[in-house]
Amino acid sequence: MLTARSKFILMALLAAVATFGLAAHAQQTPYPKQTQLPNPYRLVENWPTLPMTMNGGKWGELIRADIDSKGNIWVFHRCFNTEPAGYATCVGRTEPPILQFDPSGKLLTSIGAGMFAFPHGFTVDRQGNIWASDANKDETVLGKSAKDPDGVIRGHQVFKLSSTGKVLMTLGKEGVAGDGQDTFDQPSGIAIAPNGDIFVTDGHGKNDRVVKFSKDGRFIKTWGRHGAGPGEFDQPHDISIGGSEGHVFVADRSNSRVQVFDQDGNFIAAWKQFGRPSAVYVARDDTLYVSDSQSNSTVNLGYTRGITIGSAKDGSLTAFIPDPDLAQADVSRISGASGIVADAQGTIYAADVGPHRLRKYVNVK
Repeated sequence: MLTARSKFILMALLAAVATFGLAAHAQQTPYPKQTQLPNPYRLVENWPTLPMTMNGGKWGELIRADIDSKGNIWVFHRCFNTEPAGYATCVGRTEPPILQFDPSGKLLTSIGAGMFAFPHGFTVDRQGNIWASDANKDETVLGKSAKDPDGVIRGHQVFKLSSTGKVLMTLGKEGVAGDGQDTFDQPSGIAIAPNGDIFVTDGHGKNDRVVKFSKDGRFIKTWGRHGAGPGEFDQPHDISIGGSEGHVFVADRSNSRVQVFDQDGNFIAAWKQFGRPSAVYVARDDTLYVSDSQSNSTVNLGYTRGITIGSAKDGSLTAFIPDPDLAQADVSRISGASGIVADAQGTIYAADVGPHRLRKYVNVK
C-alpha cells in the first residue's frame, strides 16, 4: 500500500515524465535541411529599372521592401551607399531612400531625401502610408556629422509618411536612446495591424523588446527582454503581422529563431527550422517567408543562408531559395535579403543588404 505522501510523489514524477516526453517530442520534430527543399522559383533578371540618373543605375545597400494595396513595390535603401559595409549610411548623401516601383519595374516616385541617417525598419499599411525607422546611434559616420539642420543627431525614431513624403506621425525622440514609453534604442522593424495598432521591434540596441502603440501613437505595452527563453530576444531584427490568425512573427536573429506571439504579446511558439532570420514576412494565406543572411560554417552551424518558405500555422517547410552569394558565406558577415515581401501570387521581392540589389522571384511550379 502506498502512503498518501508516496502517491503524491509518484503522481508528480509521472507528470514530470509526461511533460518532459511531450517537450522532447516537440523538440524532435523532424525538419528537412534547407538544401533538401525544392526551389520552384525563378529569378527575374534585370528587374527593376533603376534610372541612370540615380547613382549610375547601381544599387547600394537595400534594407526593406513592401507592397501597397495597388501592387506597387516600395523599397527602403541606404541612399545608394555601401559603406560602412552592412551599416551603410545616408549621412552626407542627398539621394531619396524610399523608392516606389510598379510591378514591371518602372520607377514611379521617390521620397525621404535628407530625413534618415541609418534606414532600417519599413512597412506600408493598408491605407498606403509609409512607416520607416532610423536606427542611427552615431554623432558622426565616416567622418561626417549625423546631425539634422537643427543640430540634433538623427536616429532612434519611427516615422509615418504619406505616399508623397509628408510626415504624419513621429515616434521616439530624435537622437535619444532609451527604453521608456516614448524612446527607442535603434528601432529595427515595424508592423501595422489591420486595426492600425503599431508594433516596433526595438532591436538593434540594448532593449531587445517589442513596443506596441495604438493607431494614434499612444503607448499600449511592451514585452520582451534580453535572453534566450520564450518571449525573450537577442536582436529582434524584423517583425510581421498576418496570416489567418493575425499573429505577430518576430525575427529573433541572434537567437536563430522566429518567435510567434498573439497581438497582446503572449508567447505561442519559437521555430529554429527557418535558420537565423534577418527578415520575416507572413502572407494572408499563412505562407511564411524567412530570410537568413548570416548562417555559415561557424554561425548557426547546420543552416544555409537564403530564403526559407513554410507554413505560419505549424512551421512546416516547403521551399528554399539559396543566397545569391552563398559561396562567400564564410568570408562575408552578412549577405542576401534583410527585407522580404511577397504578393498575392507568391512573387517574392528580396531587398539585399549584401549583394546590393532588389531581387524578384516568380513561382514557376
